[in-house]
Amino acid sequence: MATHHAISGTELAEETVAAFKATLRGALLRPGDNGYDAARTLWNAMINKRPALIARCAGVADVINAVNFARTHDLLVAVRGGGHNVAGNAVCDGGLMIDLSPMKSVHVDPVRRTARAEPGVIWREFDHETQAFGLATTGGVIPTTGIAGLTLGGGIGWLMGQHGLSCDNLLSVDIVTADGRLLKASAAENPDLFWGVRGGGGNFGIVTSFEYQLHTVGQVLGGMVIHPVERARDVLKFYREFTRTAPDALTSMAAFLTSPDGAPVVALVVCYNGPLAEGEKILQPLRAFGPPVADHIGPMAYTALQSMLEAGFPPGLQNYWKSNFLKDLSDDTVAVMIDYFAQKPAPTSALVIEHIGGAVSRVGEDATAFTHRHAPYNLLIVGIWPNQVDNDANIRWVRQTWDAMQPFSSGAVYVNYLGQVADEGAERIKEAYGVAKYERLLALKKQYDPTNLFRLNQNINPLV
Repeated sequence: MATHHAISGTELAEETVAAFKATLRGALLRPGDNGYDAARTLWNAMINKRPALIARCAGVADVINAVNFARTHDLLVAVRGGGHNVAGNAVCDGGLMIDLSPMKSVHVDPVRRTARAEPGVIWREFDHETQAFGLATTGGVIPTTGIAGLTLGGGIGWLMGQHGLSCDNLLSVDIVTADGRLLKASAAENPDLFWGVRGGGGNFGIVTSFEYQLHTVGQVLGGMVIHPVERARDVLKFYREFTRTAPDALTSMAAFLTSPDGAPVVALVVCYNGPLAEGEKILQPLRAFGPPVADHIGPMAYTALQSMLEAGFPPGLQNYWKSNFLKDLSDDTVAVMIDYFAQKPAPTSALVIEHIGGAVSRVGEDATAFTHRHAPYNLLIVGIWPNQVDNDANIRWVRQTWDAMQPFSSGAVYVNYLGQVADEGAERIKEAYGVAKYERLLALKKQYDPTNLFRLNQNINPLV
């Protein structure tokens, strides 16, 4: 009898797989099938894994059937939404990949200013639907990012100063738990679970529907000013003072980048959502400082702003990132960044400093599983390069830069920027939540996923 090896030590009879396939409205793919390689390919080309089975879910019933099948047969489970997370947990070797990317529905209620979206939606698709009504919610800084992973881990984005993180705008979720139940979680129903999914990632189940609060977002004042890297010390000193008085309507970041003509630069990138004349006044000091060698700030559609950094994060490249929240943006902090940026092996790599503040810092510390709301800045060390043969040198640069930045780190980390646990270490997951919240999340995990079926994530392990 033909058998199918699903994971080490587990063999599935052909008729067992066929019976599972018959329960799905979507396709079930195996190695060699048309579409298999495309379905297992993630944005980060460093990740190259081969699941035994890929369930391309067409709806909630497929998700439930896939979860029940995986649990019954003790299969390793990976869950794919947008497939954009740098850690690559959306795919696995030898197990079952539950692929949510075909689930693309977005329903906007312009009267209530809410939207309900399925987990395969990426932010470009979500914004396309909501902007038809002049509405949006906080949604990342790269439009190819999936709504699911970003929201479940917190959700830093261009509207966060004004409206908080993506998870702060979540009104409810529908979630399939490890026992195959579909639950609703909101402030009124299963509020403990609702607390956990707002920052706790995919630990508690597979979210099949996200309901968001939307806000009026029309034309924004956005873009970037660019300075030579030789002026970085003065530019970031100015930026430090500028962000201390920035209004909620302004979200910004600073970045060490390489310009298209190969010059190392420091850029200040902004999004102001409010009356344009008021925004011009607020941004005038930032645009006048230096002065910059280039000023690309102007009125633009919100969707154009969301796409502004996309070219710097193309699919198909090697990606290795490390991150930490910063205590401040002191002169010494900046000096180390300047030093290490000069040593990067790949022109595509970058250092990104995200200003938090605003509405993010005013949400109650215990309101969501996301924590570290009062960190003023987040540092992301972005290693991006084209060729696998250069992996060692580029990974070494990211790690050395991260080590050098540790004296300036708060010790905390944004869970969505963590890499693979084997590389980062399990303690880093605790640093994403702090001791008290981690214990609360662990209790939730023991309640909703006691066998750790959903473990390919920044895992809160109930078994240790």
